[in-house]
Amino acid sequence: MTPKDAWAALRSGNERFVRDEPAERSQMSVRRAELTAAQHPHTVVFGCSDSRVAAEIIFDQGLGDVFVVRTAGHVVDTTVLGSIEYGVEVLGAPLVVVLGHDSCGAVGATAHTLRTGEQPPGFVRSVVDKVIPSIADLAGASTDDDEDGAFADRLRTAHVRHTVEALRGYSRALDAAVSEGRLAIVGVEYDLAEGSARLIEVAGDVGEAPLPRAA
Repeated sequence: MTPKDAWAALRSGNERFVRDEPAERSQMSVRRAELTAAQHPHTVVFGCSDSRVAAEIIFDQGLGDVFVVRTAGHVVDTTVLGSIEYGVEVLGAPLVVVLGHDSCGAVGATAHTLRTGEQPPGFVRSVVDKVIPSIADLAGASTDDDEDGAFADRLRTAHVRHTVEALRGYSRALDAAVSEGRLAIVGVEYDLAEGSARLIEVAGDVGEAPLPRAA
């Protein structure tokens, strides 16, 4: 597949999911046997660990179709980068999707910390610390009359876009693949209630323009 093909497959799958019309496909023993020798996923999905955002389900994909990497708040570290590079360089996936969503606990905790100065307990703080750099462009945007929810929405979008940029910035392999046209990295926001996924950031060519940034 090309990056365009892979995105078209995900777009069509999400539209089926929203319509409650999943495709009929075999997930049974025959398909499992086909996959024992090798896997050839068309997309790497790097998303949040949230139990409500299972990539295979919301994009209506089957066994072997997507290579999924998940952390709370889709925060990046070296093992994440290695996993994504494996999906692209070893398995040959032409598309990487950074998948954010509304009502994200990690983003909400970060917004709360920025507004109040209160830190979350334990190692949850390390997640917040990794989300904070995503909001450099929003410095001063959270005012006293700005509700947590509104600020968290802007932070979520900024975090998805920043993560797309970070993957290229941190990984020479991913950046080279995008520059060569064999890979696209996209940022997507998922709406929990509607089940829809909207394209908000694109590095490469997937045949679709992202939603425009707010002024």
